[in-house]
Amino acid sequence: MWHIFTQIGPGVTNTLVLTAVSFAIGAVLGIPLTVMSGSTFAPLRGVTRGFVQIVRSVPVLVWLFIVFFGLPQYNLRPSPLAAGILTLSVVSAVYLSEIYRGGLAAIDRGQWEASRALGLTRLDTASRIVGPQVFRVVLPPVATYAIGLLKDSALASTIGVVELTYRANSVTQLTGKGLTSYAIAGVIYLLLSLPLAIASRHVDSRLRTRFYLA
Repeated sequence: MWHIFTQIGPGVTNTLVLTAVSFAIGAVLGIPLTVMSGSTFAPLRGVTRGFVQIVRSVPVLVWLFIVFFGLPQYNLRPSPLAAGILTLSVVSAVYLSEIYRGGLAAIDRGQWEASRALGLTRLDTASRIVGPQVFRVVLPPVATYAIGLLKDSALASTIGVVELTYRANSVTQLTGKGLTSYAIAGVIYLLLSLPLAIASRHVDSRLRTRFYLA
């Protein structure tokens, strides 16, 4: 069993790179998507929401194939890892933008009006008053999505990214010990997910003592 673990274990690096980079890019790109989806300019709002709906309606695996096998038709040949990051980043941005939008909707609009009456700028209101509250609201679903993204990274094995699932599959083909190989991969995914879940609950509990949504 230890021999199988040493063959599968190195796949953790690409799994973490794929998950962390895609999540980081998606978390940043999700912000302008949230702003555009709530824009008062109807055409921009419509196009953004249409884009979000299209991305959400198509399975991640299909998007992976479109990027990896489709882009070469236009002389763009991303590596498997680059294609995986590109795909998961866009998908993450879409899903996180919806989470952000839900968090903003949970904040009473009266807080913006009260801040404006007090002479605060929109930047001050967003960063000091509304922002911390939104962060507290979206933290649990964002953490849940991050854990889901970690699991979805396994789909990148289908385009040749040498991550955990890819290595588990390779070991299975070489040794025929599929139960052991995939069980070890499953345990590793569990060990990677638990710290994130525990940390998010800890931060959420601390934020609840500081911010209260009326």
